[in-house]
Amino acid sequence: MSSSSAQVSNRDNLLGMPRAALEAWFAEMGEKPFHGRQVMRWMHERGVDNFDQMTDISKSLRARLNERAAVTVPPVISDRTATDGTRKWLFDVGAGQAVETVYIPEPKRGTLCISSQVGCALDCSFCATGAQGFNRNLTTAEIIAQVFHAARTLHDPNATRRAVTNVVFMGMGEPLANYREVLPALNILQDDFGYALSRRRVTVSTSGLVPQIDKMAEQANVALAVSLHAPTDELRNELVPINHRHNIKTLLDACWRYAKNTGAQSITFEYTLLEGVNDSVEHATKLAALLRHRPAKVNLIPFNPFPGTRYTRSGDAAIKRFNDTLHRRGIRTMVRRTRGDDIDAACGQLAGQVADRPRVRLGSRQFTLVQEAS
Repeated sequence: MSSSSAQVSNRDNLLGMPRAALEAWFAEMGEKPFHGRQVMRWMHERGVDNFDQMTDISKSLRARLNERAAVTVPPVISDRTATDGTRKWLFDVGAGQAVETVYIPEPKRGTLCISSQVGCALDCSFCATGAQGFNRNLTTAEIIAQVFHAARTLHDPNATRRAVTNVVFMGMGEPLANYREVLPALNILQDDFGYALSRRRVTVSTSGLVPQIDKMAEQANVALAVSLHAPTDELRNELVPINHRHNIKTLLDACWRYAKNTGAQSITFEYTLLEGVNDSVEHATKLAALLRHRPAKVNLIPFNPFPGTRYTRSGDAAIKRFNDTLHRRGIRTMVRRTRGDDIDAACGQLAGQVADRPRVRLGSRQFTLVQEAS
């Protein structure tokens, strides 16, 4: 590490501090807490990482900030754009590890898909990220840095809206397995001095960590998406191994509690269609029985293949039959359009570099270690 890099690493990275933490940080310096709000706006609203450019802060305080703090974004290893406009960044998070962030532009919104872990420990059998293993949790600063970089890079002063209008925790990792770092990130995303995103424009996707779903209902109010992928415990045990710990009934009960406690109009259930595995009319009928008359909608995801997978994508006819079966039974659905697959940015294809993969045996099944942080 160079001397300049070492100096930066010894400073406090303000990028991952929510408003209350920033105000307390300034108070500890003997400064007025309102400077925390000033710095938040410079960072998140204006994309400024240089304290000398924060012109409504006194020169003496800027000098102190340069000594004690930094606004640090991990280096970008690669920046690729797909033929459909989808853009993917690969960030270097140290020790030979990297995480991916994907921006999906649409006419009326721009969705940023961010990562919360280096790899993933849940080992879902159809996911490239799960196949690569797990290294570590990202810090709040590393999570928010993805949004900071994308918003600043994509900013167009002539645009009628912000480039990033929606943020989804659907990149690498299980967000609720890194709850302690994700929760402050949600705070920053929704804060008026941060990115000022409404609860409907921030989505956390989980494979089903029930205790954290209940905690999030008390401590945050964001959209919830659940990776279901099967209508029976037998099949979901195979596809989503965390089901051994929190079965479908337990998971769905937590979802209905979340909707009730947060006032959410619906919970989104993600269902990746795998040819000959979970895509039959019988599967659709069983899925409809689980969700009917509940605050639920289903996001059907055509499988995106990756090297080494044993699965194939369901055909168009099978996808239509599945979708039609749900519709006839009163279930709201949408079929996700594949985006960015030519740069491996589509759903289930994200895979950075991961050095190790801890495992623990649960019962008679080898089960990837999951740290359900409180």
